[in-house]
Amino acid sequence: MRLASCFWFALSLFVVPLSAPAQDRTNSMTNGDLVVEATESTGAYSIRNTGAGADSITAGVAAKINGAWLHSSHYPRHEVTKSALHDELGAATRLTIRNAGLRGSPDLIAALTLHSSPSFADISVEVRNSTGKKISVQAIRVLDARGDSFLRLNGPDIANRVLSDSFSEDRPDMLIHDFSDAENFIHRAVGSQLIYNRESHQSLFVGALSSDHWLTVLRLRLDPSRSKTTAYEVDCTGTTELDDENSLRESPLEDRVDLNLPVAPGSTRSSERVEISLGADYHAQLESYGSTIRTLHSARVAAPTPIGWWSWTAYYFGLTQGAALTNAQWLSEHLKDLGYTFFHIDEGYQYARGEYTTPNAVTIPGGMLALESQIRALGLTPGIWTAPFEVSERSWVFENHKDWLVHNSAGRPIHIGFVTEHSDQLYALDTTNPGAQDYLRRTYRTLTRDWGIRYIKLDFMEDSAVEGIRFRRNTTALEALRLGLEIIRQAVGQGVLLDKDGSPMLAPVGIVDVGRISCDTGHTFDDTRNSATGVAARYYMNRNYFIADPDAFNVSNQIMAEKDRPLTLDEARASIALAAISGGMFEIGDDLPTLGSEPQRLALVENRDLLDIARIGRASIPLDLMSYDSADELPSIFLLRESSRQSILTVFNWTKSPRSHTLKLSHIGLNPAHTFSATDVLDPASSPSLKNGAVQIENQPAQSVRMIKLIDGSVPPAAPVVTAEVPDSAALGAAVEFTAQVNPSNVPATAYQWDLGDGVTLSGPRVSHAYTQPESFTVRLTVEGIDGVSAVRTFSVKVSGKFQSSPDLKENRRYSQPSGR
Repeated sequence: MRLASCFWFALSLFVVPLSAPAQDRTNSMTNGDLVVEATESTGAYSIRNTGAGADSITAGVAAKINGAWLHSSHYPRHEVTKSALHDELGAATRLTIRNAGLRGSPDLIAALTLHSSPSFADISVEVRNSTGKKISVQAIRVLDARGDSFLRLNGPDIANRVLSDSFSEDRPDMLIHDFSDAENFIHRAVGSQLIYNRESHQSLFVGALSSDHWLTVLRLRLDPSRSKTTAYEVDCTGTTELDDENSLRESPLEDRVDLNLPVAPGSTRSSERVEISLGADYHAQLESYGSTIRTLHSARVAAPTPIGWWSWTAYYFGLTQGAALTNAQWLSEHLKDLGYTFFHIDEGYQYARGEYTTPNAVTIPGGMLALESQIRALGLTPGIWTAPFEVSERSWVFENHKDWLVHNSAGRPIHIGFVTEHSDQLYALDTTNPGAQDYLRRTYRTLTRDWGIRYIKLDFMEDSAVEGIRFRRNTTALEALRLGLEIIRQAVGQGVLLDKDGSPMLAPVGIVDVGRISCDTGHTFDDTRNSATGVAARYYMNRNYFIADPDAFNVSNQIMAEKDRPLTLDEARASIALAAISGGMFEIGDDLPTLGSEPQRLALVENRDLLDIARIGRASIPLDLMSYDSADELPSIFLLRESSRQSILTVFNWTKSPRSHTLKLSHIGLNPAHTFSATDVLDPASSPSLKNGAVQIENQPAQSVRMIKLIDGSVPPAAPVVTAEVPDSAALGAAVEFTAQVNPSNVPATAYQWDLGDGVTLSGPRVSHAYTQPESFTVRLTVEGIDGVSAVRTFSVKVSGKFQSSPDLKENRRYSQPSGR
């Protein structure tokens, strides 16, 4: 269940007043780590930590009403109450600040909630229309700070580094900026922002906890000297500011619609919830934020890691039916047994964007139904690309139903760019329109029911998330985005994997299974390097928001553009290593016959250690995410603790010169008193040295990677700790389920195998089987672990009953398709 952005009337909260309003005093609450205070004389709030540095932030709230900003400091009266509550995260305390008494203006009511586990404060703001007449709201500001000392991180501002998440995974490409490196004197973020002081090692993290209606935009403003902050604003607003730089940048002014949400007299409009935390461990801040998102939004993160092949970087728009089938045959014959089973056909198969069930007869003359049937017959899992809410002028929808599109105030469809350079104009589907909703249902049911698709990429959703006039008036772009995704999920059912690509990061959580975290990759080292910061900075999203999608890796010597040259072996290793450390989707992006002709490169995709990392599904931690050496240019050092015995240390050299590193075991979280062995996963002949409790990497070549397996010889290898659910009995011919889980705090599993006792063996943590003989069977479960030791469990299943040999026609029932499948 998603957490509603307005939680004043949420039935899940049990609120107990602790004190009545009082005049001219400061109200406070603490959880031992943080102190939150609200001052009745000003309506301002502050959050500070209890450590020696006493880092803090002080702010008010604001709202843009009828086109003008209204700040809490404008109000003559500020009433503060304190209460206890219990929500999805457990017991908490709340300070409620009611800013009131300003003639002709609505009340602004700020709710600050302090949580203990994890430790953070969150804030939401409600606009309560007490004016007696209708008003319109354009934005709600949950953090409104300005002046000289509103933010203290116990170090000079110039020492800050800023990690600003972006509108989608690549709008713009993720970068980490030094404080003075601010475009137009602003560090702008969407969704979340981390500010880290390199002298004090203290950090402030601000992140949206919900994205139901508004886009959360954060702006850290600098003075002209770029040496100190002057303001910090966190706004819940529409998407137009971001779309102006993306899908609307070539659109006419009338297509740039500012969000205006009406609020009737006596009614309210609430912001999203926004988390604020302060501390000395930014990794812990990011990871606790990610786990909070997983809890609040019931994130879909249980699926095994998708491992396979995709067509885009192998062919781009040039994929043909014959080339697809050749690659499917090659994958099935050579790599399927290693786990490469997903076969993902990207853009180019369809006639037009917005018409995905009509193949392009030039490239797919036999039709997609026949092609996908052949792919399934090879034992592969078919996947496909769509841009669900984009409609091109060539499509059936545009030609026949312009009323299904998002319109401007003049009644014309809003133009959101082109498929290619000024060719095939694009528009946004109105997901609130019943006809458009039916089109989505029919499209995605055809893809899954008829074509057998089990994985669907959903692309360019940030481009179609435009504010405008919809069938259901006053629906925001993000509301419409989420509504469209819910319709697709219902249409395809629960067993199909949906992959968010080109979308605000938070809005799809709880609906999709997989999500892009970085920009597009390709057959150049620059493509890999450009993707690296996104993979590093969003590491905490893996298995919290969704399974991370780092885009495909490229390891062959294939050339896709005249200006390109073949990847060197070092550059190929960097590409596959970057995908592996994401802990997420693991896809080959090469023409497979080309790859197969290069044994050294083929060995990379067959590498057992890399495949085990993908199977485990954990992201490597970027140890130097905010503290990287400027000479390294980007975060470069990653650690994955696979078990208490085994770790993978990954060190990239993103630069054009050799680099050396001395990495103390104690600094990367390993016990220097223990005895370790070190081998290079990608090149065992060049394993690094271990001296004086440190890993020493000398003269690492430019544009390369080292992946070092560290084995702690002081820790004996162990098997996974397995919990299994196996029925004691089963009815003859009736399917029963067998499930296994591994304790995540112990040795992770790399494979599950069920010997079901009747000659059938199935793989995976969850399998289904029907017995055909009435007798007792011994089921043997073998779970392989990363330490090389397997856990073996046996169970007994008694099967009883008999098959009916003669018909009982009275018991026959017509089959009907289950709802949502």
